[in-house]
Amino acid sequence: MNAELEKHYFNQIDIVKFLEEVGVVDANIILKSIEHFTEEEVAKRDQVILNYFGEKGLKRIVEAIVSRMLAPPLLKADSKILDVGAGSGYFTINVANLIQRHSPQASFYAMDITPAMLSTIVRKTTKITPFLGVAENVKDSIKFARKYVEVPDKFDVIFSTLTLHHCPDVERVFRSLKGVLEKDGKVIIVDLCEHPFKEFMDEMGDVHLGFNPHSIEEMAKRLFKEVYVERMPGISCTCSGRSADLFIAYLIV
Repeated sequence: MNAELEKHYFNQIDIVKFLEEVGVVDANIILKSIEHFTEEEVAKRDQVILNYFGEKGLKRIVEAIVSRMLAPPLLKADSKILDVGAGSGYFTINVANLIQRHSPQASFYAMDITPAMLSTIVRKTTKITPFLGVAENVKDSIKFARKYVEVPDKFDVIFSTLTLHHCPDVERVFRSLKGVLEKDGKVIIVDLCEHPFKEFMDEMGDVHLGFNPHSIEEMAKRLFKEVYVERMPGISCTCSGRSADLFIAYLIV
């Protein structure tokens, strides 16, 4: 089945038509991001994030996501969990491995806009269902994906790691995520705090130079009933001597 996904889905989609169908804000920005993540870049992606954060840093990020997934409101035994902007699946797979120790029946889904990333996930595991999509319109991304794979309408948990700074319209992303959450569902976002490195836009396809955690908190409060945003001390994205701290947002609908 995974081989069929790669052959008849990820490698056959007309990305421009797909972006038109889901109504993205700025297709050119997203296409630029897709072009940045070439097959060569995707192949070394796990090593890249390891170089940025180190093993201890990555372990702490995964554990921080999992701890909030397991916090009240408690996960259902058969929870449906979605990783938005899953990339090469590093965080998806590691989070799934820990969560399924507590909830073996939990099902995991991985959404990304880059076909090469999704193909990488397909080759790594059969336990996660990948599908093409954009964070600004998860609902219609799901509708499109159902031509090829089984994807639920709504999820109990959505998490997203280092994706938000690639998204042109952040508030639209928040509304999109809220729209596909079950009652008492939760969103967990890990991303960069604001930083001055404009070259990241060219080097890594970034759209935003990180975020002020307070601004993220204020934006989220307009949409979610409970909002918790905090910096993650001692963890930063380090690239060529440049360092950007991380924040984690925990949002309950």
